[in-house]
Amino acid sequence: MLTKDQSFFFIQNSKTKRSSNSLFYELYQKQDPYKTEPQKNNTTQKHQNILCHNKFLKMPSYSTSVLAHLFGIIALILMLVWLLHYQGGIEYDSDNAFRVFNVHPFLMFFGFIFLVGQAIMSYHTVPGSHETQKTIHMALHFIAIVLGIVGICAVFKYHDMVNLVDVYSLHSWIGLGTFCLFGLQWLFGLTFMFQGTRQSRAAMAPWHIAGGRALFFMAICAALTGLMERTAMLKLFPHQRESHLINFTGLAILLFGVFVDMTVGLAHAYTYT
Repeated sequence: MLTKDQSFFFIQNSKTKRSSNSLFYELYQKQDPYKTEPQKNNTTQKHQNILCHNKFLKMPSYSTSVLAHLFGIIALILMLVWLLHYQGGIEYDSDNAFRVFNVHPFLMFFGFIFLVGQAIMSYHTVPGSHETQKTIHMALHFIAIVLGIVGICAVFKYHDMVNLVDVYSLHSWIGLGTFCLFGLQWLFGLTFMFQGTRQSRAAMAPWHIAGGRALFFMAICAALTGLMERTAMLKLFPHQRESHLINFTGLAILLFGVFVDMTVGLAHAYTYT
């Protein structure tokens, strides 16, 4: 049995031990580098690794967009050289049927394919909010449709001037089909932009993106078949400079489309990674 004084001394000694133990534990937690610091360091390191990984994925998207612009500008320059130097110029209201026809390839590439490519890349190349990118995307598509209509009217006017049958070739079938589907694609996108709910827009976005990329390559296919058809109609010899110029123009258009599509694909890989 403990006396009253002994019990008091034991209780005080226990409290002192507990307070000293808790103080020692707090100091241990603050000074121990293996308890708290590694967790913070691991979290920071993981965050830095994610940022580096995202930057690594985002860089190819920017580089492919630069290549897309490069080949688009090269194709435009080559086409202007061909139409202005070899084909006599571009004029919709001319009495010269060839000058009227030249409006068609110029507007169907620069006015349609080139602007559509810029619209497709606008979500990844235009700085600003998502709403700003969406507005530019829709506006560029609208301008492309208007200029495409003028380009199609030019070739129909040319056919009337030289008494050619309309819509008889594979090029015309692919081109008109693509243009009509493109108009529907734009109308559906406009409808979901203003009237669709957030859930419906999210559900339709993958279909809209996939359909737009497919129609873009269909437009490029129409352009390449059109260049081949025009080369045959002009009866150019295989090693003429004009023939080589048309071939290089077609290659530049094709590479423009390839790098536009790669820009979109790599950007989505970055988004979902």
